Amino acid sequence: MPQAPSRHIILDRDGVINADSDDFIKSPEEWIPLEGSLEAIARLNQAGYLVGVATNQSGIGRGLFDLPMLNAMHQKMYQMLAKLGAHVDMIAFCPHLPEDHCDCRKPRAGLYQALAKRWDVSLEGLVVIGDSLRDLQAAQAVDASPVLVKTGKGAKTLKQLPPDHNIPVFDDLYQAVDTLLKEDD
Repeated sequence: MPQAPSRHIILDRDGVINADSDDFIKSPEEWIPLEGSLEAIARLNQAGYLVGVATNQSGIGRGLFDLPMLNAMHQKMYQMLAKLGAHVDMIAFCPHLPEDHCDCRKPRAGLYQALAKRWDVSLEGLVVIGDSLRDLQAAQAVDASPVLVKTGKGAKTLKQLPPDHNIPVFDDLYQAVDTLLKEDD
């Protein structure tokens, strides 16, 4: 019998779940999952985690794609996850440009706060997995527990961290989830 969901985790999308591109991910055809990422989400579901995705999508603000196209990309993700018996519970996205100075665009924590509000949980200590410095900064701003993966922008981000950082670093989402679940046992 599956466990009742009682734990929460927030994942970045581009570079963590799917391959990233400097030219933006603009269509379902360009949305390609990283090896093992969907399986990692399935493992989180099986372990009773509620999985949220917090993603900056300034491609909307730049006019590179629109909301229906973003929804089509997410539909592809949902369908691929469903084939594994997995799902994402919530997606929060920011459509704004950096110059909009909104509260939701990472490194601000608005997306994480929106997910926490809908879940009615505290962000303190909640695991947030990302590949960019802004993912980590947003997590630290709300006392969440940032985790860095080396996929996407992660290898570049790792070089930006001070040598004495205490942020856990993993090769990819699957390895991060594997370690998290072993620590839960």
